[in-house]
Amino acid sequence: MADLRAIYAIWYREVLRLRRDRLRLVGQFVSPLLFLVVFGVGLARAMGTLAAGLNFTQFLFPGLLAMTVLMSSFMSGVSVVWEREMGFLKEVLVAPVSRASIVLGKTLGGATLAMVQGGLMLLLAPALGIGLSARMVLVLLPMMLLLALALGGLGVLLASRMRSMEGFFVIMNMFITPLIFLSGVFFPIGGLPGWLNLVVKANPVTYGVDSLRQLMLGGMAPSLTLFDYRLAIWQDAALMALFGTATIALAIWSFSVVE
Repeated sequence: MADLRAIYAIWYREVLRLRRDRLRLVGQFVSPLLFLVVFGVGLARAMGTLAAGLNFTQFLFPGLLAMTVLMSSFMSGVSVVWEREMGFLKEVLVAPVSRASIVLGKTLGGATLAMVQGGLMLLLAPALGIGLSARMVLVLLPMMLLLALALGGLGVLLASRMRSMEGFFVIMNMFITPLIFLSGVFFPIGGLPGWLNLVVKANPVTYGVDSLRQLMLGGMAPSLTLFDYRLAIWQDAALMALFGTATIALAIWSFSVVE
């Protein structure tokens, strides 16, 4: 029971920080919106029609939704480093609660921010000609949450070993940039060179992007295959869940040995 209260308290603290720092919410929303305008409008004519009834802007949108969730959830690690610098993390670590509750609270806090920003992005879908039914939204939200938890766990894992905000942002950019650009957010991943295809398939975010694209675009979405097998949405979800379980477990272990 004490651990559940600790998870809630840490999660609630992250939510309060979001409520008090709304500029952060707006700032992280601007980046994918800029990509949508610049790439969606600027490259739409060059890319042409990717499939019957599917233009490049529609193809791009689910990827940018995944990117929004990824970037927002990954930022959960920022509070870990900031609290270490301020000395607050030491007080949390000596509290009579498990280290797992600290990791889960931080990860859930980052996932909550990601879901808020992802929800704002979803409001743009009808303007791009992507219809959203209630059933689609009910499936999209758990998939977004799964992606947020997986990447939030990775952010907390990396932050647990960092001692400065500057160092964390350097490492964060080293991870986020390839995770985004090598996941099919901006381009179809069919017909890639062998080595690049291998890297893309090894990227866990690829399966988050594919699941959102399948859900929003249906049969118009370009196919993602693994070992010549077309992946279903539940298989994308299973791979993301496996990655998320691993990152959160490693983050808990990392916190258990940190001083």
